[in-house]
This record gives sequence, C-alpha cells and structure tokens, in this order.
Amino acid sequence: MTGSNVAGITSYGGYVPRLRLDRKAIADANKWFNPSLAGQAVGERSMANWDEDSVTMAVEAARDCLADRAREAVDALYFASTTMPFSDRQNAAIVATALALREDIASVDVTSSMRAGSSALLQALTAASAGTSGSALVAAGEHRKTRAGGAQEMRFGDAGAAFTVGTEDVIARLLGSHSLTIDFVDHFRGEGAEIDYSWEERWIRDEGYSKIVPRAVTGALEKSGVGAADIAHFVMPCVFPRLPEKIARSCGIDGEAVHDTLHAVCGEAGTAHSLVMLSHALEQARPGEKILVVSFGQGCDAMVLETTALLPAVQAARRGITGSLERRRPEENYMKWLAFNGLVDMELGMRAETDNRTPLTVLYRKHDMIEGFIGGKCSECSTLQYPRTRICVNPECKAVDTQQPYNMSEQRGTVQSWSADFLTYSPDPPQHYGMIVFEEGGRLMMDFTDVDPGTVDSGTAVRLAFRIKDFDRRRGFRKYFWKAIPDTGAA
Repeated sequence: MTGSNVAGITSYGGYVPRLRLDRKAIADANKWFNPSLAGQAVGERSMANWDEDSVTMAVEAARDCLADRAREAVDALYFASTTMPFSDRQNAAIVATALALREDIASVDVTSSMRAGSSALLQALTAASAGTSGSALVAAGEHRKTRAGGAQEMRFGDAGAAFTVGTEDVIARLLGSHSLTIDFVDHFRGEGAEIDYSWEERWIRDEGYSKIVPRAVTGALEKSGVGAADIAHFVMPCVFPRLPEKIARSCGIDGEAVHDTLHAVCGEAGTAHSLVMLSHALEQARPGEKILVVSFGQGCDAMVLETTALLPAVQAARRGITGSLERRRPEENYMKWLAFNGLVDMELGMRAETDNRTPLTVLYRKHDMIEGFIGGKCSECSTLQYPRTRICVNPECKAVDTQQPYNMSEQRGTVQSWSADFLTYSPDPPQHYGMIVFEEGGRLMMDFTDVDPGTVDSGTAVRLAFRIKDFDRRRGFRKYFWKAIPDTGAA
C-alpha cells in the first residue's frame, strides 16, 4: 500500500435474510439417501426468500451502512458476488440505482473468486489511500445454489455486507495488507453451470488453507508492523471446524482471538462472508483493537485493521449482522426451500402463464422511480406523491411541472387496507398486498414480503425493501421493485 493518506473503513452494515432453515430438516428429508448428513444437522443456515438475491441483499446491507450518511458523498461503488443475476449487465448499476447514488460515480462488478469481497475492499482502500477517489462504497451479497442432499446445502448461507471507505472519520484504519494469487482450485463453477463442483476436502484443508493462508498472514503482519500477539480479532471464513484456530496458533495468534464463523446461525456466505464476519467483528470491537481479516480463494487476501475512537458512535447506529440475526423466523419446511431455490419443478398453475417481458425503454425512462423509488414533492404545496407526474395530485393545488424528485425508499408507513390472496399467483402464497400510507404523505398499493399469514392488519407499521418483483423466465430477466415489510423496529 502506498500513498500519504491514512485510509480506512468509515462505516459498515450487514444483512442476513429473515428465514433460517433448520439443518435437521435438511438431514431428515435426505436421510433415506445420505444418512451421513445427520452428523452435520446442528444449528441453522440463512435462507433467502424467493424474492431475494445477491443484489437485494447487498442493497439491504448498504442501506444499513449508509443509515446516517449522505449518499451524495459516495464517489465509487464496488459490488462483489459470485452469484450475480446478470452476466452481461452491470449489476453494480442496479445497486447504485436502488440506493439513489449519483450518476457520476465509478462502479465495477468484482467476481469469480471467494476473495472477490476482500479484493473489492482492498481496491477501494488502496484508491482512497492514493487519493484517486473520495468516499467509496463496497457492497457484497451471495446466494449460492446447491444440490439437494449434499454437504454444501448444510454449509452454505445467504447474506450481504457493506462498507464505506475513505480518509476522513475513519473507524478502522488499514495498517497493511498482503495478497497471494495462486491457481489452487478447491472448487469451481464452469460456464453455464449453476452449482459449484468441489474437490476432496482433505486436499483443500491441508494443501490449500494450511499452506497458503499462513504465508498471507505473515506478509500482512510484516507490512503492517504488527505482532501476531497484538491481534484481537482473527477473521477467517472456513467451513472446516477448528481449522481457523489451528492456523491462528501456527501464526502466533492467540486462539481466543479467532472470530466466530457464524456457521451455527448463518452458514458461509461465499465471497461475502469475509465481509460479513468483519462487519460482525466491528460490532463487537473496542477502540484501539487490531483486526486481521483473511479471505481464501485462488490465493489469499490478508489485511490488518486498527479500530479508532470513532467506532462506538457508528456501532450505536447500526442494525448490523447482530440485528439481522435477531430478526429470524425458523423454517422447517424443506419443500419450501427446494421451491424457492428452483430445485424442484413446481406446478405453478395457469395464473403464472403470462409473458413477463420487460419493456427496456420504459425501464430506462422511469428507472429512478422503479428501482430507486424516487417520488415527487410539489414545490408549491409540498404534497408528496408516487408516482411522480407533471400535475400535483393535491386537489387544492394541481400545479403543473412543480414535482421535485424525492427519495421515498426510507419512508415508513402503515397499512390502510390489505388482502391475503390465494387466487393471485405467488411463489409463497397467499399473496399479501395492500394500500400503504406513508408517514410524510402519499399512498401506494404495494406487495408485501417477509410476512406470515395472520400477522398483518390495518395499522401495521411497515418499511420498504428492495426485492425481486417478478421473473421473465423466457428471457432470463429479473424485475426489481420495492415492497412493504412489517417494521418490527417501530415503536
């Protein structure tokens, strides 16, 4: 790392989906075929809802990260994932639009490795240190598909994390880093494939992690001038039990410093997991502590961070990974898991037989309203409305061309009327929808998500979430929009 500026993390955020699939439910459903799964049937893994993917989880993590920050200050966006929904469409642009970031920012998709998340963070930190960018947002999300009845199904999880980096108001400054690029193939996903192919576990553990990670750790400690005994938090995603402790001790790091991999409550979220664990570590760290982050994948990234006195103020304002983990709803329906992840061919019924082609011209012309949920506020009477139109909806005003763009995505609201409809097609029936009245004014008929039958009524407090609206399966296009979810944090 070069440059005179002291770069570091200025904010963090995290997101874990509400649903948690009991690993025992996986083992019980597959014991006729693979009884050995019973030995792994402890705890639960995070489970994305049918309308969540790597993009929506990254957006939720970024919203948490930017909760008390000016989005206009973001100059660059790095989006990291190995499960991006589009192979030829910049996924970072979707994230940027959903967050209502400026148009004149740099953006890039970082992918194809389990260390894409840490590499994106290091790239952003290096650019900030060199003075080539101002504040940058790094967001990661992962939603990996697995075959039924395998170890991956037990081990993986869905989650997202986000960080802002810069040289001002730093809560964790970068002391040094070291990266190794080695074509050690522990697993891969070829072109056109949906599921990872993994190699033999002992080979990965003994020739991969055990030999490559210590070299990266030693390099990062030397470059940062930090002793191994000074590390308070050792962050290393790994699906092999007790291996992080073994590697830490081999490098001279106290085994007590090894951070929880979150396997029991979340599972491993692929390239996002090093950032998920870092976000979780920052929630628990104290000022002046040193954090060593390791990410393994075709080599290894290792970085040493030191927290500052500004950390507690940010900790108090974040939901973070801890808050997301607390917002859990146990799921024992294994068939629902299979259906949500396209692992079983469900009979969708005649009502699902529609052509969901997206007019790309309309999407472009109205992208700020559709993906960014930008409404309008009348400059004459201050009436708020969605969608934004030329004429004010206030019958006492009706002014023309007075609508100013207004970001409504962070608005809270209440349910005025609602329906739970079994006749309308939904991947998770019944389809909940209703009229939402926003706290600052305006109303809109919206779909609900993350809701259980019987838990919504008129007057229920809601907030908004960026989700998949629908799939155009014929053309492979995903439509995104905003939905209402119960606001469990409301007073």
